[in-house]
Amino acid sequence: MKDLTKVVHHPQVDQKGFVSLAVPTYRASTIVFDTARDYAERKQRGPDGYTYGLNGTPTTKTLEAQLSDLEQAERTLILPSGQAAIAILFLAVLNPGDTVLIPDNIYPPVRALCADFLAARGIGHRIYPPMAGSAIEDFIDDSVKLIWTESPGSATMEVGDLPAIVAVAQARGIFTGCDNTWATPLLFKPLAIGMDFVMEALTKYVGGHSDILLGSLSMRDLHWHQRLRDCANMLGIGVSPDDCALALRGIETLGVRIAHIGKVSTDFAWRMRDHAAVAQVLHPALPDCPGHAHWLRDFRGASGVFSIALQPALDDHVDDTLAELRIFAIGASWGGTRSLIAPMAIQERLGPPDGRQGRLLRISIGLEDPDELWEDLVHVLDSLLDRGPV
Repeated sequence: MKDLTKVVHHPQVDQKGFVSLAVPTYRASTIVFDTARDYAERKQRGPDGYTYGLNGTPTTKTLEAQLSDLEQAERTLILPSGQAAIAILFLAVLNPGDTVLIPDNIYPPVRALCADFLAARGIGHRIYPPMAGSAIEDFIDDSVKLIWTESPGSATMEVGDLPAIVAVAQARGIFTGCDNTWATPLLFKPLAIGMDFVMEALTKYVGGHSDILLGSLSMRDLHWHQRLRDCANMLGIGVSPDDCALALRGIETLGVRIAHIGKVSTDFAWRMRDHAAVAQVLHPALPDCPGHAHWLRDFRGASGVFSIALQPALDDHVDDTLAELRIFAIGASWGGTRSLIAPMAIQERLGPPDGRQGRLLRISIGLEDPDELWEDLVHVLDSLLDRGPV
């Protein structure tokens, strides 16, 4: 073998005795076949087989298998983001003339997906109140094929009666799905209550370090695995095995991180209710949060994201005052080691949330010292009062 051939043909190395706790990162676009016949019949390998790098490598499959175990799912599909996962699901399940029901407190890009993309292609959507529960029946007609849920809801944190929604949907033969990113499968398992699909934005708690973009779709019915994977493949959507390796690393510490930030966020939520700058604290663990009883019944605990509604007289001073933050950073995509604050403007709602006034601050607890985090937060709230007394 000549040198120009040697440089592209790697030698085989004996791996006997090598056992690592880390999952290898397998990178590949080309998958090599033993024979021409194997190549010609590659589609017969099915969705779990290796045919092309776009469909995944052993690194991808390991992450899919681990999430399937956690979600109690038949299969899981890894996608480039949570939003991509929702888009693929909607495109695979819905046809022109169909309708999807979405909650009023949904992640805003999903509302935009329905209004700005799906609607132009003949797929309708209808918005229902987050606390509809069994009254979801009032929003259903023969065109509804999917009910999408998000609980707690984005920013306003309502916890819906998801088992009641599932019961209505199953009686009508309608599919259900849930954005479970806030809870992760450690705190809530939507498939276990009868949901058909569950999505996790792995970008957040599973990744855990604010440095990857990934999403997952897990399903109860094996039939959907092939259909969803085919939809992603037709659109040329795949994921980087390097990102999957980072998610596999992040998931190993998910349990201890969730336990810590859940405890801190709940403690902060209780203490913040007494601050004069705060009109309302929106945290599922508090008795006055809409759906608190549902959270107690269905969830195993709290994660690190909640919101506070400020007194309306302080609205004009929020932007300048947040510049005084010393430990919290201002940004989206919570779930990493850093604590974040994001000012939120609630728009396009069916009606104003009862009892909520002023702008919202969405707070995401990270892994910094809780006492220093509390001091930073109280400093900003005190400064808000100094700038604009209520």
